Amino acid sequence: MTVITADQVRELRQLTGAGMMDCKKALADAGGDKEKAVALLRERGLAEISKRRGREAREGLVDAYIHAGGRVGVLLEVNCETDFVARNEQFKQFVHDTAMQIAAGSPMVPLYISQEDVPQSVIEAERGIYMAAAEREGKPPQIAEKIARGKLEKFYANICLLEQPFIKDSDRTVRELLGELVGKIGENISIRRFTRYELGETVGE
Repeated sequence: MTVITADQVRELRQLTGAGMMDCKKALADAGGDKEKAVALLRERGLAEISKRRGREAREGLVDAYIHAGGRVGVLLEVNCETDFVARNEQFKQFVHDTAMQIAAGSPMVPLYISQEDVPQSVIEAERGIYMAAAEREGKPPQIAEKIARGKLEKFYANICLLEQPFIKDSDRTVRELLGELVGKIGENISIRRFTRYELGETVGE
């Protein structure tokens, strides 16, 4: 089994703009070969997101989705470059499916759109918990660090919308789904913001 280092993942991410977990998966699938990994990301539409990211996206849709007999509601804004794409059925389906993903809260209710949105203080707090648990088990520092990195990746996959497995196809992440759509449509598309409401929850939670 090919060992993929954090430096390899960072280098590929800087090159393509794809997410860290997507870069790591592409490197693993490519046996550690950077060029093959880049090709895989392009095939999956993930490098395409980076190429188009700088282009202005001010059109799009705001979608409202009600779930579980009116107990959960979601407001979601997804942007694209033109109103023509905003009327595209594939774009509208993606927006609706993403709102449904947020409402379902599977595997967890997303708190952030991407890993880049997670505050450093939250990351350090989680990392500290994982490191302390590993050290209590008697793991040496380098092993504890490796365990903490692995658990942080799972943490991101739970709380970051783009890193979550898509509820209609758990073999793909929401990020991969977005990348495929960008590749098909040829415009910059971005999830801008969302709000999730659940009946009975405390305001400010």
